[in-house]
Amino acid sequence: MGATSPAIHYLIRRAAGAYTAGPEIEDARKVCVRLAQDGIASSLCYWNIDADDPRLVSESYIDLIGLMSGLRNDCYLSLKAPALNFDLELLKNVLDRARGCGATVHFDSMAPEAADRTFDLIARARQHYPKIGCTLPGRWRRSLTDADRAITLGLRVRVVKGEWPGGADNETNPTDGFLDIVDRLAAGRARHVAVATHNIEVARKALGRLRTTGTSCELELLYGLPATRMLELARQFNVLTRMYVPYGTSGLPYRLKHAARNPRIMAWFLRDLLRTMQKN
Repeated sequence: MGATSPAIHYLIRRAAGAYTAGPEIEDARKVCVRLAQDGIASSLCYWNIDADDPRLVSESYIDLIGLMSGLRNDCYLSLKAPALNFDLELLKNVLDRARGCGATVHFDSMAPEAADRTFDLIARARQHYPKIGCTLPGRWRRSLTDADRAITLGLRVRVVKGEWPGGADNETNPTDGFLDIVDRLAAGRARHVAVATHNIEVARKALGRLRTTGTSCELELLYGLPATRMLELARQFNVLTRMYVPYGTSGLPYRLKHAARNPRIMAWFLRDLLRTMQKN
């Protein structure tokens, strides 16, 4: 992208802002306070950049737990194991802070090559602190096996469609996979299930199956996306709504150099850039 690269990166950061509370932790606090007034819970995450030192990331997670302890609504920490370099000692510092206020620590799903290391870290962390959750992507075949592992470990589970492809041997239909995971976790086998989707029909089916089988569940939405219909759906099923609220300056993975071959990439980029400009 040559000389235009700094300008492009600036625009990408602006587009990413459609999905973040802002660059500072105070921005996250303000969003959570506003959500609490509407009876909406939060999951908070620091969106790091690749250059961030794992120690800085762990300190950011610890600061978020401190913020959560002063909020009135139901909040938990969502973190990314690769951002900590899968370092158990750094994670223990986060878990010790979480223990002080009884906060749940949840692991986001990242790229498929990070999945095994993430679950290994979760298993070790679970021995240090029990209030832990994990995320399972519907588009990965392996997620059904990971669901069994989550049940055995007694984890809270968030089910998502998944951002990263699983590869030829690990890919399945995201919608079918999503509901297959829900079925595996239902009937109380999982301690708690978060249905994390903005697809109203998928959410309706998933919540219906979980409620019918008496499984503790909630609806989780991504900050920045339209939520009115989804909030109404949560009310219909009488379940808690939670909003995933990240803060930071990380850019979204727009592959602009491929936009000529895939115009949808440019359309998504422009849509999100417009959205964040309207927020400001």
